[in-house]
Amino acid sequence: MPYSEPPVSQFQLQEEALNELKASPNGVESPSDKISPVLPFGIPSSVASINGSVYTTAQTLVEQVAYTLSDRLFTYSPETFDLDNAVKQWSSKRQVNGRGKITSVEPMETRLGAANVLLGYIFGADRVAKKEVAQSIIASSTTLTPMRSAIDQLALLYSMSSPFVAHVAAVDYEVSSGKLVTDYVTAVNFLPHEAQHMALFATLAATVLPTVHIYDGVRVARESVKVVDILDQGGLQGVFDSISSEQNGKTDQVTRVNRILRSLNAELGTAYSFFEYEGHEEPDAVLIVFGSVESSLATQIAASLAKGGEKVGVIAVRVYRPFSEAAFLEVLPKSVKRVAVLGQVLNELAVNDITVQSALFTDVVAAVTMSDIYNLPPPIIDVKYAREHTWSPKEFAWIFDQIIRKPSVSIIIPEDALTSEASTLDSFATLAEDNSSRQYSFWNGDDAASATAASVVAKVLAGGKQTVAYSAVYDNVAIAGTLHSEIRTSRKAVDAPFHVEGANVSFVGDLQLLKRFDIVASTKIGGSIIIKASIKSEDVEKKLPTTFRKELVKRDVNLFFLDVSEDVSPAIENALVQLAFFKTAGIQPSLLKLSAANQDPEAVRKAAETIETTLTRFDAPKEWADFIAEGEVEVLPSVPQANSFAINEEKHYQEPSAILKSNQSAAQALSFKEAYDVESSLRPDLGVKNFIVKVQENKRLTPTSYDRNIFHIEFDLTGTGLTYEIGEALGIHAHNDTDDVNAFIASYGLNSDDLVEIPSRDNPDILEVRTIFQALQQNIDIFGKPPKRFYESLAEFATNSEEKKALLTVASPDGAVDFKRRAEVDFITFADILLEFPSAHPSFPDLARIVSPMKRREYSIASSQMVNPTSVHLLIVVVNWTDPKGRDRYGQATRYLSRLPIGAELVVSVKPSVMKLPASPTAPLIMAGLGTGLAPFRAFVQYRAWQRQQGLDIGPAQEYLYGEEWEAYVSAGRQKIYIQDQAYLERKGAFYLCGPTWPVPDVAMVIEEAVKKQAEREGRRVEVGREMEKLKEGGRYVLEVY
Repeated sequence: MPYSEPPVSQFQLQEEALNELKASPNGVESPSDKISPVLPFGIPSSVASINGSVYTTAQTLVEQVAYTLSDRLFTYSPETFDLDNAVKQWSSKRQVNGRGKITSVEPMETRLGAANVLLGYIFGADRVAKKEVAQSIIASSTTLTPMRSAIDQLALLYSMSSPFVAHVAAVDYEVSSGKLVTDYVTAVNFLPHEAQHMALFATLAATVLPTVHIYDGVRVARESVKVVDILDQGGLQGVFDSISSEQNGKTDQVTRVNRILRSLNAELGTAYSFFEYEGHEEPDAVLIVFGSVESSLATQIAASLAKGGEKVGVIAVRVYRPFSEAAFLEVLPKSVKRVAVLGQVLNELAVNDITVQSALFTDVVAAVTMSDIYNLPPPIIDVKYAREHTWSPKEFAWIFDQIIRKPSVSIIIPEDALTSEASTLDSFATLAEDNSSRQYSFWNGDDAASATAASVVAKVLAGGKQTVAYSAVYDNVAIAGTLHSEIRTSRKAVDAPFHVEGANVSFVGDLQLLKRFDIVASTKIGGSIIIKASIKSEDVEKKLPTTFRKELVKRDVNLFFLDVSEDVSPAIENALVQLAFFKTAGIQPSLLKLSAANQDPEAVRKAAETIETTLTRFDAPKEWADFIAEGEVEVLPSVPQANSFAINEEKHYQEPSAILKSNQSAAQALSFKEAYDVESSLRPDLGVKNFIVKVQENKRLTPTSYDRNIFHIEFDLTGTGLTYEIGEALGIHAHNDTDDVNAFIASYGLNSDDLVEIPSRDNPDILEVRTIFQALQQNIDIFGKPPKRFYESLAEFATNSEEKKALLTVASPDGAVDFKRRAEVDFITFADILLEFPSAHPSFPDLARIVSPMKRREYSIASSQMVNPTSVHLLIVVVNWTDPKGRDRYGQATRYLSRLPIGAELVVSVKPSVMKLPASPTAPLIMAGLGTGLAPFRAFVQYRAWQRQQGLDIGPAQEYLYGEEWEAYVSAGRQKIYIQDQAYLERKGAFYLCGPTWPVPDVAMVIEEAVKKQAEREGRRVEVGREMEKLKEGGRYVLEVY
């Protein structure tokens, strides 16, 4: 039944306006094919142009199917994941789908109930007219959890809804490993050349039941490869209409989905099935796998081993849910004597936890053991791996070897398991079965002028007779942003979803990368490495890491240097890198083709004129191979940690500047707050809730003859709303000493009453108005200890060359000893350095930018609010010492607090702590507090005494400083005990240590001894280390040390 075209969304209108502005900001249209470092062939400008044989990515093909077969797309793409770039581009250009209508694209936020808006749309008033039109979602796997409730509701009412399919990229950020991981939940998965077919199948399956189509979103979906026989929009729509019209609802869902898959095979000439077997005809051992990369590598390795006579095979799971046990058992060879299941689990903890099983293992066990095929089912092994695991072909060969010959299976290959021949075997060359195949690696800074060089090279190579595969990943940690690009060429397309193991040519765009990665290890023996660097021949040995030099010679790798002048343009530098690569690789592309790929013929021409002089070969001395390292040699990774899909923008962050203003401008802003968007706030520069309290008592506890001033201070909380719990800490926002601030202002030539607008450290959009005196007293840590980077930042302002050189020397590795002396012996402050180097005289706004902000100091609270409802108490020692120059030095916060008179106001905040009382009031407490480390225990004692007053039984405790209070507690009938007492363990007591770190080893030894003796009395064996961890986790062994 015909229906009206959906209304144009607000997003589409905004996108159209923005795209027009971007396309011609000055009335001149910019190139539509801007070079991308990760997508050498770009995003097709027209969805209708995708057909036949083209270079593209699996992600683009998924988007093509979703756009063609849907009338509205809801996309949930985290920032930089770029899962919906193509569909947004096509929709903004008002391109039509397979029905001749414009598909509306609605970007959404990932949050709880993420798909509720879709439910409203699917069950809307006009949905009956659209029953034949699929409603689609494009998302990452992180969206599935918040989307779950909506999908469950949809499943219950599916007979009344439009077809629903979610195309989900299996990609997530694993915090523990700090990398992007392939995260499978429930799926149909594919390889690049199958991407379009499986997206089409998922949409067809959605006519039967809600379908979640999940695919590898880290590697496979983003690799640019040549895909043949791509269906265009008309072909997709024709196949969909043909197959969907044949379906009826008279059979169960599994049967209907299977029928759809068979019909799809008939239409496309393919042989897809729920489960697909590859390997020996009568295998003894079979590996069950699920996942794009896993299926590709396992099937290729199994096929290769079977050719050699090994009785192994692999079953790749294509349709996981619903899990058809009948279809699985039909594919499982009857000769099998051993089954291994390769199943993904959350992390390495789950891998090592024997109580955790992979979901796929559970399904396979149920299918095999519950069937009547076997009198004695074959043993089934759960081979678990974490989401962050990165696969290689050698690991699958190792797994198959274990399945055949060993009782247990591990995915980690021991160092002694591989022969020298196997360790140097190139997996890609083996799989390609092609002596002409080649591999290339480009290592570069993510924002380097030559960042797009690898992409251009891939595009040029794709114009030849060989097929090309290209992938690129970002590592935002290494050198603050690394781009690693890989290119493979071969006569036929090869599924190789793994990193290059033996590059014929490796390009290195930054010398620092040699210190972060073992680039020689991923370069082929006898291959070549090009390093972009300007190094004199006599300095090469000094500049290159020793381990790099040694391995370079051992692996007989050729070394080239590309010396790019600093004054050449980025375009010429980029072209030089490309020409250096082609020259080293022995490839001679036409300059015309290279100019077209670069969009800058002049830059290519100039680069071609100088390449012979800028690229030079360096003959590495054979003696480099004899290097013997002293001590342990750091093992560097040979591949980057893929943790982003975009460059590291953080390193380009510009610190907002402060602005000096007049008193008149401040008066205007305060008088007309609404016009100037002014808001009064208590310390807006601090990212915590703050309170103003008054000093109500401040007394010294130690005699005046004692060299340490330990004092007790109380603050009145009346009317503040401040509350605190036992064990928490009070954050003190201290001030610098007034006399010191005034002395610095005078010596630096400032006016203390001048106003300065300083952007907040938490939110640069918020400006805080201070006088220079206030900023130096309350915000800027001018008398604090400067880090190394301050010397480097200050050097930029030095007008005297000798002073600039001295500052840079301190900041360099050569100045490590001098810096340590300044920081730990002389206790040099920011102010000291500014006065030492008078030519380095930043303006006050610049000073506010490069000097660290003052931090709050936190002190354990020494009171219980149940006993002192309107006050909070601290126990503090004044930090003071004399420096080598005879100057008296003080801890900023402790001196500030010790001098506060009764009635003085100050800003405070509350910080939670691990120091919590046991739930049971009778649990014994052992409290070891050195010096002011006793503070939280005074709060404990007050609270226990209050509990006693309420009629509760209380347990024993120990320590001393507030003598009269502790004696009052003991006089209530509780004796003091010692750390060695065993009641701590027998009565489930809690031990606390607060104060400096140095007693921790001795205290731990005492507790461990108590644990051993307790176990001996009870006649049981105990693992002391594990017991100590249990005590920590149970809150019975608590350390608050500093």
